[in-house]
Amino acid sequence: MQASTRITAIMIKEFIQLTRDRLTYAMILGVPIMQLLLFGFAINTDPRDLPAVLLDLDNSAYSRSVAAAIRNTGYFTFTEEASGPADIDEAIETGTAQFAITIPADFSRRVVRDDNPQILVEADASDPTTVGSALAALSNLPAQALAHDLSGPTARAPAVPPFEMVIHRRYNPEAITAYNIVPGLLGIVLTMTLVMMTALALTRERERGTMETLLSTPVEPIEVMIGKLAPYVGIGAIQTVIILILARLIFGVPLSGGWDALTLGVLMFIIGSLALGFLFSTVAKSQLQAMQMSVFYILPSILLSGFMFPFRGMPEWAQVLGTAIPVTHFLRVVRGSLLKGVGIAEAWPSLLALAIFVVVVTAAAMSRYRTTLD
Repeated sequence: MQASTRITAIMIKEFIQLTRDRLTYAMILGVPIMQLLLFGFAINTDPRDLPAVLLDLDNSAYSRSVAAAIRNTGYFTFTEEASGPADIDEAIETGTAQFAITIPADFSRRVVRDDNPQILVEADASDPTTVGSALAALSNLPAQALAHDLSGPTARAPAVPPFEMVIHRRYNPEAITAYNIVPGLLGIVLTMTLVMMTALALTRERERGTMETLLSTPVEPIEVMIGKLAPYVGIGAIQTVIILILARLIFGVPLSGGWDALTLGVLMFIIGSLALGFLFSTVAKSQLQAMQMSVFYILPSILLSGFMFPFRGMPEWAQVLGTAIPVTHFLRVVRGSLLKGVGIAEAWPSLLALAIFVVVVTAAAMSRYRTTLD
């Protein structure tokens, strides 16, 4: 038999084996397609239509023209009108608004008097990439916003803007990218280590035959799960402490408080990630499949959670997918706690999403484990 014939026979055998391993075959086709769709359609570093709240204390024709000009930039969408500074603080802290525009009560009077009035623009700058383009779009707005209103006797010289925009970057006034990326790394590191580590460890036991010995004992599924995952909870806690210490000492990330929400969020996320790894181990037939399933989960967690790219810059369908990913809610808890000092009262929507994640994944893992026992 010639060498080429032998090589061809081996190639045919390998292709046949590949088609039998459906998970690997799906990964070969699925990963590049998912990357193409996500990077091509979902990733956008120039987000528009960002939610903003408006506090118009002047309520005049001039203030309404300014608000319309801000809206026409395409970067701002007024989702509500605030009744006072307290509403602005709540909207920015909870993340329901990215910007807050405050027009003072004497705005129109000072415009007419050429008294250089100021409009305050407060931005949630915890993610500098999200707000950068929007704030840049406001630089030329004072010279154009009232061009049609200031005519005749009230007309101004083109070089003299009738008012000034004062920008206040909250939580990250120097627009330091590390303040956003480093806290987000906590979610990515815990996801990569805990999900993959748990899935591989349990699948390895099945390959070595030690799981059969465990199954022969009168241990209940929930007891197996708790016993197997408890040590990894400690590992996740150690990783969290190390990342927070290094974030403060090396990168100067402000630890503003909100420790109650952060602690609860970290605990639920660790448990949920371990339960997900346990679920993967009940489905995977080999360590390779366990790793493939972990990668297939980790990739969208990085791209759609708001870790690397602005969450609000993604199209609506991508935001829906990102909202279904637990890392998205965990990053909101971590960044909100460390940068804004928000507590459980402000972070409860994300904490509730993490709690649902823990319950659903744990129930699925237990159900799948019982099926494996049978």
